Amino acid sequence: MAITLVNPKGLPEIDAYRQVSVATGSKLVFIAGQVAWDADGVTVGEGDLAAQVEQCYLNVATALAEVGASFDDVAKLTVYVVDWTPDKMPLLMEGIGRAAAKRGAAPVPPASLLGVAALDVPEHLVEIEATAVID
Repeated sequence: MAITLVNPKGLPEIDAYRQVSVATGSKLVFIAGQVAWDADGVTVGEGDLAAQVEQCYLNVATALAEVGASFDDVAKLTVYVVDWTPDKMPLLMEGIGRAAAKRGAAPVPPASLLGVAALDVPEHLVEIEATAVID
């Protein structure tokens, strides 16, 4: 595995993410921000944050797989959520968990979570981008 996730002693340990990501591979992969579109460009889960997070994660997984990578290779995952407030965290984690269950893998929390005013179209509530390192 080209990525090691670390929570250094002396920094707070936060369940939702790791403080440091160490990449040792030789090829960088940048996955464009994925929104809750299915393969036909139809929005999945309109008005449902958990459903949209799930679809975004599945889209990132599809993009990673296309280049021979997986979430194990992700050095940084950035999540943008429209009108973010901390009370939305359970919905975010639910969507991450559902996507992980469908992938048969451990949940991968974001390295960065940013609240934004809007995304590309009004029905999109979340966008997720990834940076991976592969050998």
